[in-house]
Amino acid sequence: MRKVLSILVENTSGVLSHVSGLFSRRGYNIDSFSAGVTSDPRFTRMTIVTSGDEQILEQIEKQVAKLEDVVDIRILEPEASVRRELMLVKVKKAILHERHSVFSLAEEIANFHGKVVDETPDSLVVEVTGNTDKLDSFLQNIADYEILQLARTGLTALSRGSEDVVTFET
Repeated sequence: MRKVLSILVENTSGVLSHVSGLFSRRGYNIDSFSAGVTSDPRFTRMTIVTSGDEQILEQIEKQVAKLEDVVDIRILEPEASVRRELMLVKVKKAILHERHSVFSLAEEIANFHGKVVDETPDSLVVEVTGNTDKLDSFLQNIADYEILQLARTGLTALSRGSEDVVTFET
């Protein structure tokens, strides 16, 4: 099983180390991790995708909630959250086969609402944003091209609606 945790933490030095250290010490797996400051610079939001059986996932949630810097923790269910990931793919421009030209690559990029963000004489860097399945599908569709480099941000997510928004006095 997999769970997506949205964790609001105090924006202090060492907070990333505290959270990741808990996973490391307990032998818990992190499938994906992203973090960034919120609209209030006192807080950082972390999105952690983790996996394990139900008992392990329950323990992870409880242990993370106990950390001193953690202000709020939520489980983001697929139907109640918006989830996105960014991927950059550097692809060699050389024509591999007659039917697999740069032009058919451009068609694949358009089909996935991607965009070329850099171009050199021998390569393209393509940006694709979406859910994890969409990014995986894009990679499958361009499997005939030579991928020179690939970078993915990991999942970032927010709950839908405003019912569970945590606000703090300034």
